[in-house]
Amino acid sequence: MLPEYISNPLIELSIFFKDLCSSKPNEDVLRRYKDNVPIILCKLEKIFPPGFFDSMEHLPVHLPYEARVGGPVQYRWMYTFER
Repeated sequence: MLPEYISNPLIELSIFFKDLCSSKPNEDVLRRYKDNVPIILCKLEKIFPPGFFDSMEHLPVHLPYEARVGGPVQYRWMYTFER
């Protein structure tokens, strides 16, 4: 069993991606994640060594905005083929 200071940020990140990929994302939850994701990433940076992170570590910071603007991920492919 992992200590709480390790398991909690991993669980928070998992819940973030679960909420982000839901078929009906809640806009209030996505707005809260805009502020909470950087905190989650900082917690992960305290646990894992710097070599674990690359330039893609900041991507989850932008995903709540993309989900609010573009809608659920599952339906985006339909819009790209309709053009």
